[in-house]
Amino acid sequence: MSKSAVDQVTQQNNQQAQRKAAMAVLAHAEAGEIAARLRNLALPAHQDMREPESGLVMLRGRVGGDGAPFNLGEATVSRAAIRLASGEVGFGYTLGRDGEKARLIALCDALVQSRDFGASVERDVIAPLREQLMLRRKQAAEETAATKVDFYTMVRGEG
Repeated sequence: MSKSAVDQVTQQNNQQAQRKAAMAVLAHAEAGEIAARLRNLALPAHQDMREPESGLVMLRGRVGGDGAPFNLGEATVSRAAIRLASGEVGFGYTLGRDGEKARLIALCDALVQSRDFGASVERDVIAPLREQLMLRRKQAAEETAATKVDFYTMVRGEG
């Protein structure tokens, strides 16, 4: 494999990892938080490829993590797809019936892939949302730790 082919594969893997990390943050953010961050950007022209829609997905589970799979139940999911005028396509999925959140996630996904907007979306949208998410998780962990009870057993001196 030539050096340029290796570089191209590495670049694609880095871009895929960046998209994955951005989607993880956006999935846990509130729709209002995402919209507020996007308002500060001059958004490019874009169109809905797939209007936000809701549906059901089957959740699968495994007993003990490695047993036979079984159908656990269904969950409501919303999805959307957006194409930027420059050609990048973004997809957004979220649990629940929040079609606007799915649309905002799709828009961010498309923007992250854009050469012109990728860095600014990472800096002005994703990074602040990631900080908020980490802060909320830290506060929840501290609140949980405050309720921790240590149990111990005293041995009675009976013989």
